[in-house]
Amino acid sequence: MTQVEQQRLSENAVWKKWGPYLSERQWGTVREDYSANGDAWNYFSHEQARARAYKWGEDGLAGYADDHSRLCFALALWNGQDPILKERLFGLTNSEGNHGEDVKEYYFYLDSTPTHSYMKYLYKYPQRAYPYADLIENNRRRTRGDLEYELLDTGIFDDDRYFDVFVEYAKAAPDDTLIRITAANRGPADAPLTLLPQLWFRNTWWQRAGAPRPTLRALDARTIQAHHVELGDMYFYADGAAELLFTENESNNEKLFGAPNLTPYVKDAFHRYIVNGETASVNPAQTGTKSAALWRANVPAGGSVQFYMRLSNRAPAQMGEAFGAEFERLFNERLAEADAFYESITPDNIDADRANVMRQALAGMLWSKQHYYFDLDHWLAEHQAHPLLSPRARDIRNKNWFHMVTDDVISMPDKWEYPWFAAWDLAFHCVALCLVDVDFAKHQLDLLLRELYLHPNGQIPAYEWNFGDVNPPVHAWATMFVYNIEKEQRGQGDVNWLKQSFQKLLLNFTWWVNRKDPSGKNVFEGGFLGLDNIGIFDRSAPLPTGGFLEQADGTAWMALFSQNMLEIAIELTKYDATYEDMATKFVEHFFWIAGAMDRMGDNQDEMWDEQDGFFYDLLRLPNGDGMRLKVRSMVGLLPLCASTVFSSQARQTMPKMFRRAIDFVQEHPELLANIAPPKRSELTDRNILAIVNQDKLRRILARVLDENEFLSPYGIRALSKVYEAQPFVLQVHGEEYRVGYLPAESDTGMFGGNSNWRGPIWMPVNLLLIRALLQLYTYYGDEFQVECPTGSGVYVTLYGAAAEIANRLVNIFTRNAQGQRAVYGGSEKFQKDPHWRDYILFYEYFHGDNGAGLGASHQTGWTGLVARLIQSLGFIRSEALLADGAKAAGVYHTEE
Repeated sequence: MTQVEQQRLSENAVWKKWGPYLSERQWGTVREDYSANGDAWNYFSHEQARARAYKWGEDGLAGYADDHSRLCFALALWNGQDPILKERLFGLTNSEGNHGEDVKEYYFYLDSTPTHSYMKYLYKYPQRAYPYADLIENNRRRTRGDLEYELLDTGIFDDDRYFDVFVEYAKAAPDDTLIRITAANRGPADAPLTLLPQLWFRNTWWQRAGAPRPTLRALDARTIQAHHVELGDMYFYADGAAELLFTENESNNEKLFGAPNLTPYVKDAFHRYIVNGETASVNPAQTGTKSAALWRANVPAGGSVQFYMRLSNRAPAQMGEAFGAEFERLFNERLAEADAFYESITPDNIDADRANVMRQALAGMLWSKQHYYFDLDHWLAEHQAHPLLSPRARDIRNKNWFHMVTDDVISMPDKWEYPWFAAWDLAFHCVALCLVDVDFAKHQLDLLLRELYLHPNGQIPAYEWNFGDVNPPVHAWATMFVYNIEKEQRGQGDVNWLKQSFQKLLLNFTWWVNRKDPSGKNVFEGGFLGLDNIGIFDRSAPLPTGGFLEQADGTAWMALFSQNMLEIAIELTKYDATYEDMATKFVEHFFWIAGAMDRMGDNQDEMWDEQDGFFYDLLRLPNGDGMRLKVRSMVGLLPLCASTVFSSQARQTMPKMFRRAIDFVQEHPELLANIAPPKRSELTDRNILAIVNQDKLRRILARVLDENEFLSPYGIRALSKVYEAQPFVLQVHGEEYRVGYLPAESDTGMFGGNSNWRGPIWMPVNLLLIRALLQLYTYYGDEFQVECPTGSGVYVTLYGAAAEIANRLVNIFTRNAQGQRAVYGGSEKFQKDPHWRDYILFYEYFHGDNGAGLGASHQTGWTGLVARLIQSLGFIRSEALLADGAKAAGVYHTEE
């Protein structure tokens, strides 16, 4: 890590005050939904967004803002043909897209340092009129079995008639940001371009009568002063702008509702001024709460033009020359520092293509930070749904979360498609983010455990559409991972942070035990648990059979949760002996849970199927009988992930806990009958907690590594490919339920959303499988080998199997021997065009057979884990793992 960026990170509260914290879609969110029926998508549309002031956030192109999005900056463009000023990204709503919501634009996060001292973004802007109606109509006509109708399919990029608009930010100081916009004409003819970057204040004055109102005003022809009671004064300098425009960030009530406007100058003024020629729409007094600098350019064919801006706390008298040679020098310096930073964390033994993928993945994660503001107490009161304030409270989403107040910068899954945090996504984000910024990763994990987020009953909020849904409990795993990374990077971990996290995680663990183990038998429910349509039934709805599901994944998650809490307790015992008793508690929890998944004897109502050699969900019928739902899916692979190895040092640190654990298993030998014996390995002198013993491990891996089942050329599928020819079918009360292998999008909307877990490849669960194999390798060593791929006659260690899966995942994004990237499927433009082929999109999930990207196109969040895999493949060696098994606990590295 370079000294310059390291110093900035040590002053992170200062250097991170400004960043890419603006959402890319505020419309269509729960926060902005004031409908009677909770239909957020149709209540507030893209069409309304340019004229309707938001209440809870802001959005924009290549957006930049302070860490509470009080003062916002974003790009706006017009090509002279569009019916709409291009101020925000366009996409289809959940009902318009044949596979759900879907952004219909091409934009790329190309670079960012962790302090955002340098950032780069690319937006591809067509020169023809944007085909809004064509995209909506064609996608509406298509079925779930059809491909999506994409922007490239419309022909709008034919003949390369488009602009590559690059937006770069470079900080001269924490409150002094240089902005450079480069518009490159890729077409065969000169083309006009109107550039209208906007600076505005988020409307915060709506919440309270008499609240102070910020102001923007022109100081001269090219300088805007922004005054805010909390931010103080900021100054926006626009080099060579033709004019400055001003209006108010207030709704155009007249257009939207046929009601009087609060002011003659409203939010859509710039659209009306530029596109419609309504000169009276902007304020001639050059003051307001929304402003823009206007340039009109003619961009030569094959050429480019540049525009320069600066947002600074330095007044004109202090600034001196805002642009010129010093401006260029600072940009070059910041870019050089960014290059040096990424060079310091990139293995020397990887090629340039992998290094490019790794850097863009991390840039995407850093660009995907967003200020998220949501005061549930206020919002529920507005909706007459607050259970403590409204005697007849409406039945509305999140009404039991009135304690929540969020006003933080949070890592988002996708700032257009999922512009709200998701609990289990966030845990995986932190595993990748700590590669570049361990403090931010710690802060993110800490947020969801704070009293303003964590429910008083101990539940972690899931996501905006329903905070009360249940996400897999991976928070403790991510906490220990990040702690180990910090210890590796800095020589010591943050013990106080770990203690605080442990106490809150105890509340969450207790919530799981009390709420999701209804029978008290240490087998767990949980609903869809993030895996959407993976089951034969909707696992979040009442079952058509009556009864309930005992879930193999829910139970495995809790076994892993127990292991993670044990790891934390062992670490904390080094500093406080009172944690040893807590460690004992979680050892016993693990044994109870693992033992319940496959009890002693030949039983027909447990999750392990001896004949198939696989774990399944158990359908518990109303009369108490149980039957396995014998679908081979990721549900049955997750028990393998509950595998953690402990060093000999743990035995020395906690002798009392180990003695009590020995006494416990001697008293309950039935619990150990079918799981991995926790005894010390003679080979590696380590202990293991794992649901699967050696026999189960071999039988499960025979399927995992079978290319006719789970092993795709691009990672591990979520469902066995055997169901392509022979779907699993179950008859219930004369109705047929089936699960078939679907390598791409889902063919049904029954389970909600547009995600599919019936065949595609998902990065987060693949990472957990790789982690488990590396953990098990540190216990079993080189002597334990498996056939990989199954039937090939080639045998590898568990380390070799993990590396094989990791390389296949990385190959989704890197060029193959033919120079093509699997992620882009059959798109000729992305595969061959020099202005497209090296820009990477990190999708939500991937085609189970060909690796093509599917779902949200910018879900760099957990797909950004590919950066962690690339780094690990470059740094981690099998001999090092055997010598120092602690590295396997987090699959982390040290350059030394």
